[in-house]
Amino acid sequence: MYTKKIEENLDCGIRVAFKIFGGKWKMCIIDAISRGIVRPADIQKEIRTAALRVIEVQLAELLLYGIVEKCVEDVYPKKSEYELTPLGKTILPILADIDQWGTTNSAFVKSKQPELQ
Repeated sequence: MYTKKIEENLDCGIRVAFKIFGGKWKMCIIDAISRGIVRPADIQKEIRTAALRVIEVQLAELLLYGIVEKCVEDVYPKKSEYELTPLGKTILPILADIDQWGTTNSAFVKSKQPELQ
């Protein structure tokens, strides 16, 4: 197994938060689950620009850190659903603040985007 040559500094709260929530789609995934979208394929429909494989990988990372838990129904085909753990629910107020900040500043950010050709 690969081990890093330089040890991570996990005494810094910001680094810990980025380690867990720093994936491109993790915050969107958490938001979707909090709104009741619990199956990976449905999350992918909500976040159309993310590949299902990427969503599954990021769900696995959130599962590893105890942010979500996986429930598998014993039916054919198997159905996997995710829900936020109590730890995962603690990020929701922060996500609400981030969403509010983004909404407040979206016009400015849009004005700085280069035109797509």
